Amino acid sequence: MTLELSIIQQTLALAFEQAETEGASQIHLLKIRISKEADLNIRPLQSAFEMFTRGTIAEGAHLEIETVSVIYHCALCDWDFYSINEEDKCPLCGKVSQQVVSGKEIELVSLEVS
Repeated sequence: MTLELSIIQQTLALAFEQAETEGASQIHLLKIRISKEADLNIRPLQSAFEMFTRGTIAEGAHLEIETVSVIYHCALCDWDFYSINEEDKCPLCGKVSQQVVSGKEIELVSLEVS
C-alpha cells in the first residue's frame, strides 16, 4: 500500500498545481494511466485518493484509472508487440526485447476542473 500512497500523493500534487494554474476552485475528475505490470491494486489507490482528497479542492472528485499493457520493440524484426503474461519475447522470432516503447508509465492523463 505504500507505493499506492506515494503514487496518489504525487498525482494529486500535479493535479493541484495544474488546477491552480488554471484558476480552478474544484477538481471533479482525475484520469490516470497505469501499466498493468506496475503490480498495483486499484482498491488501495481509490482508498488513498479518498483519504488524500478530504478537505481539498478534489474532495468528492472521481478517480478514473486506465490500465495499459507494455509495448516492446524487437530490434531484430523491427516489430512492436504487447507483452503477454508479462513476457517480453517477440512473437515473431522469440528473442527477448529490452526496448520498451510504452506502457511502463504512471501518468496523469487529464483533469476536469471548474
